[in-house]
Amino acid sequence: MSDDPMTRFPVPDVDDLPADLRERIEDETERSGFTPNVFPAFAYKPGQFRAFFAYYDALVDNSPLAREELEMVIVAVSGANDCLYCIVAHGALLRIYGDDPHLAEQVATNHRTADISDAHKAMCDVAVKLTEDPAAVEQDDIERLREYGFSMEEIWDIGSTAALFNLSNRMAHFADMRPNDEFYELGRDGS
Repeated sequence: MSDDPMTRFPVPDVDDLPADLRERIEDETERSGFTPNVFPAFAYKPGQFRAFFAYYDALVDNSPLAREELEMVIVAVSGANDCLYCIVAHGALLRIYGDDPHLAEQVATNHRTADISDAHKAMCDVAVKLTEDPAAVEQDDIERLREYGFSMEEIWDIGSTAALFNLSNRMAHFADMRPNDEFYELGRDGS
């Protein structure tokens, strides 16, 4: 694997970026202990960086869904899209928030057989359906989630998260974003 955040486009030097992007990247580096490659990769286009991370932050910071649930949706969608970067990076977050070192691989490979609740399987079913055949999503899918106790706001966030990560997965493929080595070990054996 390449050590570069992405291989198909130039990776900007963080020192040359606008101040707000540098600050965001520095904050992420301090919080994570390393710089997740998605940050310098998306910094190739500063306006798109701002828009992408503003939407991501709005989802993560303002959702009634638990962070573990958001990460399940992200990993299920990324698995359906064969997105190495997001499976590895968000798989690490799912292992951490789900407090389960095996959960990410289960959800990424086949959420229907993963060791998750029926409600979470239904949640991932809808997210993957929106990924693989968006025009097939119908009112019955919404009603099924309601029957499992999801609120309309939670259902919206399931769809929003799936939609954002379909974009993210496609850009990761297009740019050939590479997951950081650190992600592979996070959430395993108490890390």
